[in-house]
Amino acid sequence: MVPRTAASATSRPAAPGLELELETFRPAITGYCYRMLGSWFEAEDAVQETMVRAWRKSDKLSDRAALKSWLYRIATNVCLDALQGTKKRARPMDLGPSSTADGALGGLPENTWIEPVPDARILPSSGDPADIAAGRETIRLAFVTALQHLPPRQRAVLVLRTVLHWSAIEVADLLETTVASVNSALQRARATLDTVAPSDDLTALGDGDRELVDRYVDCFERYDVDALVALLHEDATFQMPPLELWLRGPEQVAAFLRTTGAACRGSRLVPTVASGSPAFGAYKPTEDPEVFRPWSIAVLEIADGRIVGIHNFLDTRLFTEFGLPEELRGASTAVLAPL
Repeated sequence: MVPRTAASATSRPAAPGLELELETFRPAITGYCYRMLGSWFEAEDAVQETMVRAWRKSDKLSDRAALKSWLYRIATNVCLDALQGTKKRARPMDLGPSSTADGALGGLPENTWIEPVPDARILPSSGDPADIAAGRETIRLAFVTALQHLPPRQRAVLVLRTVLHWSAIEVADLLETTVASVNSALQRARATLDTVAPSDDLTALGDGDRELVDRYVDCFERYDVDALVALLHEDATFQMPPLELWLRGPEQVAAFLRTTGAACRGSRLVPTVASGSPAFGAYKPTEDPEVFRPWSIAVLEIADGRIVGIHNFLDTRLFTEFGLPEELRGASTAVLAPL
């Protein structure tokens, strides 16, 4: 990964204050790159490369008012380069039929999977609640997965036009094409999304859903499997990337939790927010009863007062990205998840 500070990549002086201005765009650019790439780690790398290129070419930016569009042009080119020859990322449920609780636990390389994103790293902490809610909808795991079905340039057009609300003229200028071409690409992208977009109504969570999340924490930490699966929708899915195995329905989830999944019994949960949804850093007990170590970022998807998806991401590098502790000590630290 390139250095986080763009200035450290080159000793050439740039316009006064430029580095600070570049950093103000980092969260938004990171969100854009995440939607394009479907990977938090690749998005961070893409933003680093964007910042370095911007710093090195800053003498060519004659109009500081155009900094935003200039940065997005660089970021788009970085993402398009990164997507050349790559397979689209997916969730386990997108790659084949559901498994049974006793199914094989084979895994696939990390670049196969959609990764969760820390909301706090890309969404504003204040502002119009409607805008914040809309931003969360566009980083849902299902939506980002659907974006992967689009060719890269169509993906850029759709995100710029419908998520970031750029005009067709602005997008045409960024992509160095025509307005007609942009409108055509947007129409084709929308037609594709109509066939692959998520069907679950994952709307903003209300007070009842907060209670549901709190009940999930209680059931999981007590490892009351019957009570936990009673919170699930009848078609709820359970996934554990990078493992290929995924399950559908409370019966299969319960069977897994009582057998192979019982290795997580006694875990403690620390709340966070990931991909627009309530999430937890899950910590397993160790030989020392006072010490718990990271094992999963668990993302809950909720609709109609039931949990419709549990995504356990087993890549423990994510704990640092979410600002979660390297280990827990002592009794349960779980509290109501921030939504």
